[in-house]
Amino acid sequence: MPFKQKGSNRRAAAKRLLARTKAKSARLRRHWNHERSRAIATRFGFVALEALNTKAMTASAKGTAACPGRNVRAKAGLNRAILSAGWHQFEIVLGDKLAAAGGTLVMVDPRCTSQTCSCCGAIDQASRESQAVFRCVRCGHTMNADHNAAITILKAGKQPAPRAAAGRPVTREPKRAA
Repeated sequence: MPFKQKGSNRRAAAKRLLARTKAKSARLRRHWNHERSRAIATRFGFVALEALNTKAMTASAKGTAACPGRNVRAKAGLNRAILSAGWHQFEIVLGDKLAAAGGTLVMVDPRCTSQTCSCCGAIDQASRESQAVFRCVRCGHTMNADHNAAITILKAGKQPAPRAAAGRPVTREPKRAA
C-alpha cells in the first residue's frame, strides 16, 4: 500500500473509506442491539443486568505521554473492544423495548457477582479458580464462572432493594410573610 502524504487525494480517499467502514460497523451494531433486545423483551418479562460503569471502564490508562503507565496498549485495546461491543447502547435499547412490552429491567450492583456462589451465597475470591471455572470453597459447587455469575445477578435482581436507613425527621419552619 503506498504511503499517503498529508493533504493528498489518496489520504483523503483512505479517510473516506475508513469513515464509511466505521459507519457501517456502527449501523450493524445498532441493528444487532435492536434485534437481540426485541427477542429478549418478547421472550422475558423480567431482565437483570449488571450496572456497569462503561464510562469509567473505558477511561484511558494512567500516565502521561512523557511517562506512560503500564500496559497502555492493552488498555487501549480493551477500551476499543468494550466500546465496539456497545454494552451501554444495548442496555438502553433493552430498557426501552422492555418498557414498551410491559417488562422490567433491573440493574444490579456488579460488586462481587463473579465471586459469589449461586448455590450457597458465599463470597470468596478463592472460589474463582480461573477465568472460566468457579468452584465454591464453602459448599464445593462447581460450574462455569460466567454461568454462575449470571445466576447470581438474576437472584440479586429478584431480591427487593435494601431499605435506606431512616434518618431524623425533618422539621420545617413555616415561611414568614415579608
